[in-house]
Amino acid sequence: MITEQQVLGALGKVQEPELHRDLVSLNMIKDIKIQNDAVNFTIVLTTPACPLRGQIESEAKAAVATLGAKQINIKWDSSVPSDKRISGKLNIPVKSTIAVASGKGGVGKTTVSVNLAVALAQMGAKVGLMDADVYGPNIPIMMGVNEQPRATADQRIIPLEAYGVKLMSMGFLVSPEQAVIWRGPMLHSAVRQFLTDVEWGELDYLVIDLPPGTGDVQITLAQSVPLTGGVVVATPQDVALADVIKGIMMFQKLEVPVLGVVENMSYFLCPHCNERTDIFAHGGAKKMAEKYGAAFLGEIPLDTAIRIGGDSGKPITVAQPKSAYAKIFQEIAQRVAAQVSVMNVQAAQGDLISGASIPIMRR
Repeated sequence: MITEQQVLGALGKVQEPELHRDLVSLNMIKDIKIQNDAVNFTIVLTTPACPLRGQIESEAKAAVATLGAKQINIKWDSSVPSDKRISGKLNIPVKSTIAVASGKGGVGKTTVSVNLAVALAQMGAKVGLMDADVYGPNIPIMMGVNEQPRATADQRIIPLEAYGVKLMSMGFLVSPEQAVIWRGPMLHSAVRQFLTDVEWGELDYLVIDLPPGTGDVQITLAQSVPLTGGVVVATPQDVALADVIKGIMMFQKLEVPVLGVVENMSYFLCPHCNERTDIFAHGGAKKMAEKYGAAFLGEIPLDTAIRIGGDSGKPITVAQPKSAYAKIFQEIAQRVAAQVSVMNVQAAQGDLISGASIPIMRR
């Protein structure tokens, strides 16, 4: 008869690939039930978007099989570790904040933010998307929402929701034709309100779509709430590479760990002949990320379907969730989520150096 202790002993030899500790000491194993030669247990992942779930599953089954189990059934759960600094600074039940930035406009930063948030929600995470681009809010268009948010009895704002993602944007509060002409103090107040006066509820990830550049909003955010990590979006041509450096340096100056760089409009794949064309050159963002010790998170092609998804309010991860393009965003989301989990666990152990970049997650 296989015992619970034997099962724990076997699983204690299986390491979580990114945390480099065994599943048992990380408290990832629960609900062990043994019926004759069948062993059932639950593995609690550090993110529902875990990119290495298949590897963990095969190694766990192989370990338990050595005990003579004929049937091994694994259930899956997740418990996203929190960035403890957030609760110490703001009274909001958000576990992690992910800021998406670009050195300049027009590189597809909001497209990445939207599809990153939707992909995380599709994988089972509780996600919010905050549009911090007060002057040019595009989240309402890209998420297909044009309502005004309601308020609670105590005048807190109830975020709108689309595709399983909670949303807040200045675009919900002003008409599309109205220009927001504010100085720094007004921007500071608006960003603070989006964080503190919105009824976000419990979130695993709050994705924050930053305005382009390195200005007031970025500084206000870093002063208002600890940012768990930052993603820099760039295009591949040489003229854009200086902006990648600015984005990386901005995060490091603000003591925000750099989660990595995304190269958008990386190439064009002809839908008729399948020939690849590097319209804006190729690989520049990756080289710059490597030069400055940042992870490279992925290449997003230039494609009409991605553009149509943004313009129509149905991101590609929603409009064509099984397409190759959606898969690219899903893989980027998995890599970002995995890095956030590693960082939060390491920070809890006192191993994370503030402001440092960590290596790309292995696939």
